[in-house]
Parts: sequence; C-alpha cells; structure tokens
Amino acid sequence: MKSSTKFLLISLLTLIAIVVTAMLKPIPQNPSYHLFADQNTIFGIPNFLNVFTNFLFLIFGIYGLPLLKKSNAKRSIKVIYAVLFSGILLTGLGSAYYHYSPNNNSLVYDRIPMTIVFMAFLSVTIAELINVKIGTLLLLPLVLLGITSVLWWHYSELSGAGDLRFYGFIQFYPILLIPIIILLFPSTANNQGLRPLIGVFIWYLIAKICEHFDKEIYSVIGFISGHSLKHIAAAIATWCIVKIYAHKYISAATI
Repeated sequence: MKSSTKFLLISLLTLIAIVVTAMLKPIPQNPSYHLFADQNTIFGIPNFLNVFTNFLFLIFGIYGLPLLKKSNAKRSIKVIYAVLFSGILLTGLGSAYYHYSPNNNSLVYDRIPMTIVFMAFLSVTIAELINVKIGTLLLLPLVLLGITSVLWWHYSELSGAGDLRFYGFIQFYPILLIPIIILLFPSTANNQGLRPLIGVFIWYLIAKICEHFDKEIYSVIGFISGHSLKHIAAAIATWCIVKIYAHKYISAATI
C-alpha cells in the first residue's frame, strides 16, 4: 500500500471518528463519578490510597526526564519525549490533587496532564513511524487540542450543559489510532520496543477495567479499591513508555 493511500486511510478514519463523536448527544459528567469506593482517611489525608498511588507517575516521569540527556535521539524526538515525560509527572501531581478533594473543579487538574500524555504519545508515534517533521509540527497543536477538550468540558459543566464528547474523543481515539499507525507503517528499527509498546496497551486496558469495577474490587479485596489499582496499572503503562525510549535511544542495560 502506497504511503499516500495510508495517509488517506488514516484521514478517513479520523474524519469518521469526529463525525460519530459529533453525532452523539452531549454527555454530562455524572456526579457519582467522584464517589469512589475507598474514601478512607489515613495520616490525616482523605482518600489516602487514591492519592498515594499517584506517586508512581511522579517517580516514572522524574526517571524519564534525565534519560533525554543520555540518549542519541534527534533533538525533535527529545522535545516530544520531554513533553511526554513531563505530562506523566504532572499526571501524578494533578491526580493526587484531584483525589484529595474530588469535584469537577479539581478534576480539571487531573485531566489536563493526561491529555498531554495522550497527545504527546500520538505525536511521537507519528514522528518515529511516519515522518519526524510532521510529528514534531503536530506536537503543539495536538497538546493544545487536548487541553482545550478539558477546558471545554469544564466550561460546559459550569454553563449547566456538560459535554464530555470532545474530551472522550481525545482520550480514546489515540489509543485506537496508534496501533493502526503501527500496522500501516511497520519499521524493523522499532521492533526492539515492540514488547513494551504492547505492554502500554495491555496495562492501560487493565487500568480501565479496574476503574470500571472500582467498588466490586474493593468489596472483594477490602484494603485497596479498583481505582487505586487503576492508578498503579496506568502508571506501569507509562513506565513501558519510558522503557521504549531507553531501549531505542540508549541501551537495554540503562533501565
């Protein structure tokens, strides 16, 4: 398949996804979203485990940033990964802040860093598999698009007509698009990082399952909830991203 045909296919799929999203009815934030199963206060910190389990994001983000100086990656690739690792770090801070006092206002600080991670991950995939220049040029627009989706959701909630469609598109479409890009633009040079890349999607899927069964998991285990396990699984997914960078641009022994 020619590259032009592949680009056309990706563009068509993206257009279809946008149209389908636009056709959906506005989706308001369910107030019960903030009512997590584990609300225990420990050491004076409310929702302790939901707060504490976010520190894995901090650790992995902080670990990833210094790797940029040690690598032989192009400057443009380093810039994208710098944004990506910073997004991981900020996710830990933003999510911890949200879970300390869960409400729509604090949720903004949880969701914005996550969109930075999603969009930077999409940007680096495009840069490494399709075209470095295109991926680099798309970084800022994609990140701004992600941030705008959260701000729009928050504005819509304040206006009394909550609408999560745009944010939902930003959160889930890259997870569907990235594997398609990998299949359409295979590269032998990227095979070394294929296993941790698969790990990203597996751990993210586990995270979403744990999030969905928050109360059920807590009722069975008793000491940790599904949402806390979601943080751990999602953080491991970001660790796989750090491993991808290290394996490709440094040495397998570095991480």
